[in-house]
Amino acid sequence: MMAGNMTAGIIMDEARARGLDAWATFFETLSHDTLDRLTALTVPEVRFRDPFNDAHGRDAVRAALLHTLNGCRDLRFTVTHRLPADDLAILRWRFEATVTGIGRMDVIGTSEVRQAPDGRVAEHVDHWDSGEHIYLRLPLLGAPLRLIRRRLGAAPPR
Repeated sequence: MMAGNMTAGIIMDEARARGLDAWATFFETLSHDTLDRLTALTVPEVRFRDPFNDAHGRDAVRAALLHTLNGCRDLRFTVTHRLPADDLAILRWRFEATVTGIGRMDVIGTSEVRQAPDGRVAEHVDHWDSGEHIYLRLPLLGAPLRLIRRRLGAAPPR
């Protein structure tokens, strides 16, 4: 029998459970002062992907996170759910911030997190609706995109 944490009937080994907890805490406390923790939490060739970045390696991931920190005020991530398995964990989160050029954002998203056997993060892939939260709010793009959305959608937008 494997020793580990049991979540929703799924057993996760201790190293990965600790690593996932540390990774969630890293994002919940993300700031200029905490970026240096990235080295201990990730493998050297870590990959981070979201709707705007596809960063490979710690330096590139750090640069992507630094760009986010520099473009946001009152940034806050809250991890609301963790769904771990042996080879992949899913984090559900809420991101709140005031973003330069966009305004206040409140986004619910998920991340796929793949870990090395020692618990360090090897890949982090974010999934969230950048169309709704970014593109539809831009002055020049928003109006034509809202028109396309109305024409393609079956239900009226809220």
